[in-house]
Amino acid sequence: MSTRLATGGRLLNKDKAVRFTFNGQQMRGFEGDTLASALLANDQMLVGRSFKYHRPRGIVAAGAEEPNALVNLGVEGRFEPNQRATTTELFEGLLATSQNHWPSLEFDVGAINARLARFMPAGFYYKMFIHPRPLWKYVYEPFIRQAAGLGQAPKGRDADTYEHFHAFCDVLVVGGGIAGLLAARSAARTGARVLILEQTAHWGGRAPVDGGEVDGKPVDKIVDDLVSELYDMENVTLRARTMGAGIYDHGYVLGYERLTDHAPDADGPRHRLWRIRAGHIITATGAIERPLSFAGNDVPGVMLASAVRDYVVNYGVSPGDRTVVVTNNDDAYRTATALKAAGLDVPAILDARVLPVDSPLMAEAKAAGIRVVMGHGVAKVMGGKRVTGVAVCSQAGEGAVLEEIACDAVAMSGGWSPVVHLWSHCGGKLLWDNDFAMFRPDVDKAPTGADGTAFVTPAGSANGHFGLTGIVGDAHAMGHAAARATGHEATPKPAPNATSAEEAPMAPVWLMPQGAGAALRGKAWLDYQNDVKVSDVQLAAQEGFESVEHAKRYTTLGMATDQGKLSNINGLAILSDALNQPIPQTGTTTFRPPYTPISMGAIAGEARGKVFQPVRQTPIHAWHDENGAHWEPVGHWRRPYTYVRSGETVHDAVMRETRNVRENLGLLDASTLGKLVVKGPDACKFLDLLYTNMMSTLKPGKCRYGLMCGENGFLIDDGVVARIDEDTFLCHTTTGGAERIHQHMEEWLQTEWWDMQVYVANVTEQYAQIAVVGPNARKALEALGGMDVSADALGFMEWADGTLGGFDVRAYRISFSGELSYEIAVKASEGQAFWDALMTVGDALGVMPYGTEALHILRAEKGFIMIGDETDGTVIPQDLGLHWALSKKKDDYLGKRAHARTHMADPERWQLVGLETLDGSVLPDGSYAVADGINENGQRNMQGRVTSSYHSPNLNKGIAMGLVMHGPDRMGEVIDFPGTDGTTYKARIVSPVFYDPEGEKQNV
Repeated sequence: MSTRLATGGRLLNKDKAVRFTFNGQQMRGFEGDTLASALLANDQMLVGRSFKYHRPRGIVAAGAEEPNALVNLGVEGRFEPNQRATTTELFEGLLATSQNHWPSLEFDVGAINARLARFMPAGFYYKMFIHPRPLWKYVYEPFIRQAAGLGQAPKGRDADTYEHFHAFCDVLVVGGGIAGLLAARSAARTGARVLILEQTAHWGGRAPVDGGEVDGKPVDKIVDDLVSELYDMENVTLRARTMGAGIYDHGYVLGYERLTDHAPDADGPRHRLWRIRAGHIITATGAIERPLSFAGNDVPGVMLASAVRDYVVNYGVSPGDRTVVVTNNDDAYRTATALKAAGLDVPAILDARVLPVDSPLMAEAKAAGIRVVMGHGVAKVMGGKRVTGVAVCSQAGEGAVLEEIACDAVAMSGGWSPVVHLWSHCGGKLLWDNDFAMFRPDVDKAPTGADGTAFVTPAGSANGHFGLTGIVGDAHAMGHAAARATGHEATPKPAPNATSAEEAPMAPVWLMPQGAGAALRGKAWLDYQNDVKVSDVQLAAQEGFESVEHAKRYTTLGMATDQGKLSNINGLAILSDALNQPIPQTGTTTFRPPYTPISMGAIAGEARGKVFQPVRQTPIHAWHDENGAHWEPVGHWRRPYTYVRSGETVHDAVMRETRNVRENLGLLDASTLGKLVVKGPDACKFLDLLYTNMMSTLKPGKCRYGLMCGENGFLIDDGVVARIDEDTFLCHTTTGGAERIHQHMEEWLQTEWWDMQVYVANVTEQYAQIAVVGPNARKALEALGGMDVSADALGFMEWADGTLGGFDVRAYRISFSGELSYEIAVKASEGQAFWDALMTVGDALGVMPYGTEALHILRAEKGFIMIGDETDGTVIPQDLGLHWALSKKKDDYLGKRAHARTHMADPERWQLVGLETLDGSVLPDGSYAVADGINENGQRNMQGRVTSSYHSPNLNKGIAMGLVMHGPDRMGEVIDFPGTDGTTYKARIVSPVFYDPEGEKQNV
C-alpha cells in the first residue's frame, strides 16, 4: 500500500497538518504537499476513470505531464474542473472530487465499455455513427453530447479576480531548475535585465532529487545559493508558480502565474496572465520521462520511475511497500536506490538491455542488495484497481511468463524527452537523437526575428543534455550568449564544475516484450486519458492513416488535456514501426500553446461584468464630454454625435456644425480610425493582394484610397493607405474595422501567405488624429506655424512629417468632406494639448468641433460611401460605381475571382445613385422602392433601397444615397418609397454627388 514515510519529505512542513476532502472523505496531509502526494499518503491509489473505457486510473507522474489525476476542485463560485492533482498545492479545507464515473469512483457503470473494447477500436465512431442516418439526430448525437467532455462545467459566477501584466526584459528564462538558474545568473552578470519563470513553487527542478555535486557542494545547496544570489540582483526578477505558456513571434511570450491557488483566502487576484516582450528567450524547460508500453501499464500503482523518486524524496511518500522497477536506461536505478534507502523493498529491477559491464548506478543498486535482471521486462501487470504483481518475460520473446513477482507498485522508465513545446511554438525545428531516442532542438534552425537573428535558445536537458556536467556547462554558456545577443558584453566567468555518475547507453524500447502478440498489444496503453493502445495505432497504419497528424485524429492519440506529453514519442515509434520507416521520417505532431491549460479567467483578465467590453475613449474624450458631446457608440468606441449648446436640439446642433464646416472651420476627433502599420520586404505584394487597387505603385509621401474585399468578393472595408518608405505602409481603416481588419490580415499571413516577410502592427491607440476641415483649415495650421502646408508643399493625397505649434506631427492632405482638409496625427499623449492649440488659433477663424452626424452629412453631399451604410455584406465595388478601384494590372487580389461569377456580373444588380425627394423631405433610412408586379411570394416587387438619408442644411433639402436596379441609366426618373407611417415618398434618381461635383474645394 502507499503510505507516508517516517523519513524524507524535503518540501514538507510536518509541523503543520492540513485537512482536505476527497470524494467526501476527510484526509490529512502536510503543508508543502500536492494533492497527489497527499492522496498517495492516504493510500488513495484510484483517483479517476479513463475517458473511453472508464478503466481505473491512478497517479502516474508528479508534474504537469500527469494525464490521469484530474479532479474537480472547490464548490460554487470557486468550482473548477480538470485540475491536475500533481500540480495542485494542498491547503486547509481543499475539496476535491474525481471525474468521469457514475454512480461512484469504485463502482462505475461506464466500465462496461472495457468489456466491449474489442467492438470499439480506434475510429469505430467514424463508421458506427453514420448508418442508419435517421438515428443520428435522435440517438447518436444526444448520446455523443452526453458522453463528451471531462469534469463538470461550472455553474456559479466566478468569485475570484484576475489580471493581466505587461513586462519587458532583455533575457527571459523559462524554467527555474538548475539549468535555468545558472543561465539566468550568467546573463544577469552582464547587466542584462533578466526575468525567470518557474511553474512550480520550488526552485531547482529535478537536481535536488537526483543529486550530484557542483563546485564540490551538493547540488541542493548550490540551488539555494543561486536563488539567494539572484534575489539580491536588482536586474533580476524571479517568479515562482508561473508557467511559460507560449512563445510567439518577435520575442512575445505569455506567462501564467497562479497567485492564490495555494491560499484561496488570500487577498488579490487568483491568476495573472503575463504579456512579456523579451530581447532573447532561454527555454530551460527540462525533460519528461517516457513510460513503457506493456500490458497493464495503466493499472493504478504503475508510475514513472522519476515520479516515484519525487514522491519519496520530496514528500516522504511511498507509492508501495514493494516496488518493481522496469527500465531501458540507467536513470531508473536512482529510483531503486532511493526506495532502498527509504527502507522499502525493491524485489527486482527488470532491465530490457543486455550490457557487457555494469555502470556506476547499476553497481550501486546491486551493492544495495537489489536483484537486477537484464534482458527482461514485464509481460503484464496483475491487478485491477491496484497493482498486485508483475509477470516477468524475456524482452526478446513474445511474452511467455518466466516468473511472477508480487508487488504493489511498478516504477517504469522508457527514457527521457526534452520539453521542446515552447521551442516549437515559434517555429523551432527538431532533430532526432539516436543515442537517446528522442527529438531535441535543432539549434542551427532556431526561430528568428525580423532581423534574421535567433531569439530563442534552449538550455540544459531541454537542449538534450542529461548528465549534470553537460547541463551545467550548457546552461552557463547559453545564458551568456543570450545576454550578448541583446547587446550586453562581459567577460564570461568559467562554468561551474559539476560531477555526475556516468551512465550506460539506453536502449529504445517501444513495446515490451518486443514480440508481444495481439492480446498483449491490446492491453498496452499509450494515451492513458483517451484509452489509446498500441494496437490502435497499428490499426490506424493498417487502414492507411500514414500521416502522423491523420493517425493522431483517427486514434485521438495526444488529443487529451495533457496534449500527449507522455504518449507522443511512444505513439510515433509504434506508428513508424508499423510503417516500416524511421521515426524522423514519420515526424512529430504540432505543438500548440498553451503548454498546459490555463484558466478562462486568466485569459479574460479584468474583462468581466461592466468591463467585459470596455468602452474605448480617445485622448480628447474628456474635452468632448465637458463641451456638450451627445455620445454615439461606434463599435467599442464612444464618439461625439454632435455638440449640443444651450437651448439647442440635437438636430439643430447637427445642422449648425454641418454649415460651419462648409463656411468656416471644423475640427473632428478622428482618433478612432484604424491605423495598421504593414512592414516588410513583401509588404507591397501583400497589400496588392488585400486591396482591389494597386498599392505597390504608390510612392513614399503619397496616399491612395483603397477598397478591401473578402474572398467572396463583398466589400469589407475601405480607407486611405499612406506609403511611409519602401517597405512600410500605414493603412487606415474604418473605426469599427481596426481589430477586424488586423485579424483579417494576420489570418491570411499565417494560413495562406505564411512565407511572406510581413509584419502588421495595430497602432490605432498610439496616435490621436484630428481632422482640420473647411475653407479656413490652412489658415489655422499656418497660424500654428512650423511647417509648410501650402498646396504646393502638401498636395491633395500627400502626407508629410513636420512640426506644428511645437508638436511633432504627421499631416495627411485627405478629405472625407469634400472641403479643404487635413488630418493631423500626433502622439496620443499630446492629443488633448494639440486640440486645445487648434481651438485657440481657430477662435478667430470660426472654429467649431463637429460630430459623426455632421461628418455623415458632409460625406453624403459628396457621394462618398460609408462601410456599413452603403454596404451590408452583400455589396461589391461594382454596385457602388467603384470600377475604377478594381485594378486591371494585377493578376489577383482577394475577391477578384468571386467578381467573375455569374451572379456578381449580373446586370440586374442594384447600383448606387443619389436620391432627392420632390418635396425636399427626408427619405426614411432603409426604405425600399416598390416596382410593378407581385413576386412569387405574393409580395410587391422591389427595385431599390435607401442606404443613407439626411437633411442637408447646405443644400436645404433632403438627400439620400441608395441602390437601385439599373439606377445609373435612369437619371431623372421618379420612383416611390412607401414609409412605415403610410406616406409614400416620391424621389428622383440623381447623381450621388450633390455638392461640388468637380472637387474644386478640396483641391485648393
